[in-house]
Amino acid sequence: MRVTVLGSGSGGNSTLVEAGETRILVDAGFTGKDLERRLRHVGVDPESLDAIVITHDHGDHTRGMGILARRFRIPLYLTEITRSACSGLLSGKEEVRTYESLRPLRIGPLEVQPFLTVHDAADPVAVAIRHVESDLRLGIATDLGRPTTSVRHALAGCHLLILEANHDEAMLWNGPYPWSVKQRIASSHGHLSNRAAAELARELHHPGLGAVVLAHLSEHCNDPGLARDVVGETLEEKGFGGKLVVAGQDHPLETIDVETLPRGATKGEQLSFL
Repeated sequence: MRVTVLGSGSGGNSTLVEAGETRILVDAGFTGKDLERRLRHVGVDPESLDAIVITHDHGDHTRGMGILARRFRIPLYLTEITRSACSGLLSGKEEVRTYESLRPLRIGPLEVQPFLTVHDAADPVAVAIRHVESDLRLGIATDLGRPTTSVRHALAGCHLLILEANHDEAMLWNGPYPWSVKQRIASSHGHLSNRAAAELARELHHPGLGAVVLAHLSEHCNDPGLARDVVGETLEEKGFGGKLVVAGQDHPLETIDVETLPRGATKGEQLSFL
């Protein structure tokens, strides 16, 4: 299983997951033209995509879904409520397949497990993706107001975690956003801070965890180095010896081959920062 974060932040989010010849796009938060450009930049023809899986209705996760699905005839997976909330992005010519949370989707060799999250969207979910043959697991969880018991359960045992670290609390409260926006971001239906992300990463750590990607960083209320330091220090305390990567908004990350990630990290091994 190979994973490429095409971009992540307030301006757009999209992640490519590949297994053999099967390719899934999780979220499509850039314009159709930009998504096509990013895919081709990492050597992927958009026509080869087998599915676009949408987690919730916010524009930074849905912006290009309709046009990409129509242009390249890609099946579009989303919940019925999210479909209704995104009706303005759909023309009726898309191949739409609705799903329900907690009911796995099988797409080729990949099993996609959607699970409910707490966020101020119409019907927000995150996903855990399992490569059935190898049992390798990926968790993609951004836009988390708070990590619930069900979120922790769904993400347990993942070999690669893509986890929200949206803001530094001090930078948020001293930042340029209106007070109402600051309250929304910091609320239990908003976004995870670096500190909250570090605590969730600590709880999800296990010997098979090979990499953590910090995602959905705020442009104005966070700093990549700060997010990496806060989460990295906590993971080091747990003995994490894998890779810690920060996803950016403008360019795709280097593809991560989940099968080749380090396993069984022990305390004292050096954390690898990319």
